[in-house]
Amino acid sequence: MDADLTPAELTVLGLLVEKPRHGYELDEVINTRGMREWTEIGFSSIYYLLARLRDRGLIAEVDTSRAARGKARRIYGPTAEGRRACARSAEAAVAELRPVFPPILVGLANQPVIQPERLRAALDRRAAALTEKITTIGAARDAQPELPGFIRAIFDYALGQLAAEQQWLAAYRAAELGNQPPNKPPARKAGGHDPL
Repeated sequence: MDADLTPAELTVLGLLVEKPRHGYELDEVINTRGMREWTEIGFSSIYYLLARLRDRGLIAEVDTSRAARGKARRIYGPTAEGRRACARSAEAAVAELRPVFPPILVGLANQPVIQPERLRAALDRRAAALTEKITTIGAARDAQPELPGFIRAIFDYALGQLAAEQQWLAAYRAAELGNQPPNKPPARKAGGHDPL
């Protein structure tokens, strides 16, 4: 990703490259597409991000519309440099494998301090939360049957990640509850040969 564009800036810039929008419309699209599941863009930060992109010359005001109550809304669109920066950053974001820092790994690193029954309860809560999140994201995707392929791919990626975690968690819970190490290798047969 361009060192100068944060993920939040790239997200907003990309939505403006799709089509010029005002702040409230950006918020609606972010909600409808479930983007808050993978971005840290709150409603209040949209205007901050628009100002940053405008100040950097990546977007410009292209129109002003009147809302129902008569308040003018500024509509922004990308500049030529904004389109180029968006394309460069989006390509890098797709191509580069970057580390993620999920809090669950910090919790697992400190698992020895958690009482066994509390650990089981925490794992149960996580399993329930995963099931609920999969249902919610799947319903949001399915409620929009005419989604463009790239947007459907975002929903499918999120669902794939959640399903992978659900599978890992089921195996880990089984191993933890049975006091067996996760991914235990199969036992060897007599004579030292691996079972077929």
